[in-house]
Parts: sequence; structure tokens; C-alpha cells
Amino acid sequence: MQRAEALMEIIHERGKRGFPLERLYRHLFNPELYLRAYGKIYRNDGSMTPGSNQETVDGMSLKKIQTIIDALRHERYRWTPVRRVYIEKKGTPGKRRPLGLPSWSDKLLQEVIRSLLEAYYEPQFSDRSHGFRPGKGCHTALAEVSESWGGVTWFVEGDISQCFDRLDHGVLRSILAEDIHDNRFLRLIDGLFQAGYLEEWRYHETLSGAPQGGVLSPLLSNIYLDRLDKYVETTLLPVFNRGARRKPYLPYMRIHKAAWKLEKRGRREEARQLRHQLQRLPSRDPNDSGFRRLHYVRYADDWLLGFSGTRQEAENIKGLIGRFLRNHLKLELSDRKTLITHGRTRAARFLGYEIVVHHNDAKRNRHGHRSINGQIGLKVPMDVVRAKRKPYMRRGKPAAKLERVHDSNFQIVARYQAEFRGIAEYYQLAYNRHRLGSLRYVMERSLGKMNRPGFGRELRWWL
Repeated sequence: MQRAEALMEIIHERGKRGFPLERLYRHLFNPELYLRAYGKIYRNDGSMTPGSNQETVDGMSLKKIQTIIDALRHERYRWTPVRRVYIEKKGTPGKRRPLGLPSWSDKLLQEVIRSLLEAYYEPQFSDRSHGFRPGKGCHTALAEVSESWGGVTWFVEGDISQCFDRLDHGVLRSILAEDIHDNRFLRLIDGLFQAGYLEEWRYHETLSGAPQGGVLSPLLSNIYLDRLDKYVETTLLPVFNRGARRKPYLPYMRIHKAAWKLEKRGRREEARQLRHQLQRLPSRDPNDSGFRRLHYVRYADDWLLGFSGTRQEAENIKGLIGRFLRNHLKLELSDRKTLITHGRTRAARFLGYEIVVHHNDAKRNRHGHRSINGQIGLKVPMDVVRAKRKPYMRRGKPAAKLERVHDSNFQIVARYQAEFRGIAEYYQLAYNRHRLGSLRYVMERSLGKMNRPGFGRELRWWL
């Protein structure tokens, strides 16, 4: 396994320096990489789910690894069509999305390829990309917004329509070919794209999109959408970031100077009234044409822009991104979900949170200065709380979950705990997390209505 780790370090260093990868295909003959991949994915829930054949992790052996390597060595490995099923789309009840189930051998080989490509591309990815990356996630994306986006005026909530289903194979292959100078490896990836899928045991070709449900799909989508990150960073941010600081606001400066003169003459009461007026005015010009700030963050196919400027400029930025996606990546923005929101009057939505820009002249620090104006606040949306309460209610009141009545007391309590803890932990960055109190109340009443004997000890774990 030491040889495998050393190989990853070498590939990582080449990626960091921007050197192309050559003769990458030969590394797929290394058995240590397959053992390393097996150690990462054999615990996954899907490892026991068969694809279009009956192969699962149960049949794993060193002989199977050698069979895969021999097929690759002679370029005879053929990807198996994935079995397509439909699962409920999270957040949209009644709608379903397709999910592909690859065979176990394909999963194992995809994990090997994923580890090689991740070692190379990870140091090249933008720091503003947080989806499907080691050490990053929803919370790191949201923390970046809350900590460094202070003072923005507009939010552009971006959503790419059916992104993962529409990734163009030709574009993705050309992106890979720029850095990977190995035709055998690229032909293997082409075979993955063209493997197709089985739906109700009928074969269908895959003309576009990343292999749904595949181990490699999240990384391929990041490699594809990294072009969007680079476009924003190299083209839009330099144009729409200018000025070191907003210029002083003239009405504020005039009143401030008048109050200072009155204080010098001893007319303190009149000066105090003027200073009360100052506390309702911005000290810096909010419409300063020489000052602009643009921020960007992306998680998978959801991205968010924060902009300090005019609405017309925000519309132009949205149009520029839409044209880039259409012309260079062959993707389309969803008009229904790509919104421009004024941060101080409405809340933007990103990764299940509401994002607002605080404005309250009455909130002051111990020195009497306004302390929260322009700061970013993350909130738990009330509609999320209602949706989370709904499974534990019937006819508007807390009710028992009858499908769990055959579980043991400990299992019932532990499951309620895990469900509430998962929601509470996800919304740990929200300043209004107290809204989850109503969810806790409903879940406690629902648990109490299970009406099982001997709940005493287990209920103490919950309460």
C-alpha cells in the first residue's frame, strides 16, 4: 500500500505544478490501488446492491482484481450498462430522479480511476468550489458566505438546469485530453460514457451526462464545472471588483461637520439631535460608482454570487454566466431558479439556508457604533421546519409513526434521536436555530404516542 500512496503523492505534485499526465493507463495494472479502493467503498450501503448483473461485494477476491487487470492490460475491459431506478427527489415530493446502479467490478474500477484523477485535479480546483471535495462541504461553503461577504447588496442564486444529465461528453473529453496525454486511458473513459443503461431491462444509449450513481460522476462533474469557476475568477471578478473603499457619503459628512461645529460652540443639545440623524445615515456612499465587489461560491451545480452594485449590473453578470454556460459548456441556466434577490429586503436561498443581509441601526456595540449593518445572516427557513414536522403529524397534530411499531424501544428512540440530530447539526450555522424547537416538540409528542411499554429508560436518552 505504500507504493500506492507514493504514486498518489507523485500525481498530486504533477497536478499542483500543472504538468500533464502521461502513461496514466499503466497505473491501472497496480493491484494495490484496487485493494485501496476496496477499503474505501466496501462499507457503502450500495455495495450489496446488484447492478444489471448479480455481482456484489460478496464475490470480491484477489482473483477478481487480477481478472480486471488482465482485461485492462489487453484493452478488453467492457463497462456494464448500469441498472436505472427512480428515487424520490429530495425537497420536491412527488417528483423522482433517475439513479444508476453499476456492477461491483465497475464500481471498483471507477474508484481506482477516481483516486488517480482526484490526486491530479484536486490542487487545480478553485477554493470557491465546495461540492464533492475532501475537507469541504455545505458548511464550508456557507461559512465562506457568512464570514467574507459582508456589505453585498444583491444575491444571484444560480441553478443549472438538469446539469448532471446534460454534461456534454465531447466537451468533457476535450477537457480531460488537455491534461491527460494517454489515449488508452481516454478510450477507457469514452467506454464509460457510452456504456448506456437498462431501464425495465431495456437497453438505452447515454448520449450525454455523467454516469448517474457512479463513483466517478461527482469528480467528473467538478472537472467539467471547474471551467465555470475559472471563468468567474479570471474574467468576471477582475472586472467587477474595483475600488479599495467606498467614498464618504456627503450628506453624512455635512451633518457630522455641523454637529462638530455646534459642539465647539457649546450648543450640545442641538449637536446631539444632529448626531441622532447621523445614526440613521450610512457613513459611506452606498451608490459609489467607483466601488464594486463581486463574490462567488459553488456547491455541485448550485452557485451563488454576492454583488455590491446596481441591479442592472447584476442582471448583466447573470447574462454573462448564462452565455458562457451555453456557448462553452452546452448547459442552460434554469430561469425559474436563477433569481436576483435584494439582500436587505428579501432572503436568498442556498443549500437549504436563507441568507440575508442585516440592517438595523438600533443594534450597537459597547462603543455606541452600529454593529450589524451589512453583515451576512444564515437562517433556518420556516418552510423547511414545516416540511420536517409533517412526517410526524396527522391531521395537524403530532402522531405516532406506526410503521415503527414493530421495532424495539431502543431502536425507536435511537432513530428519533438520529433524525432530529441530523437536522439540528446541518443548521448549526443558523442564528435562528431556535425555530427547530417546534420540530423537537412535535417529535417528542410523536415519540410519546408510540405507546410502547418500558419506554422509561430509553426516553431518558431523548429527553
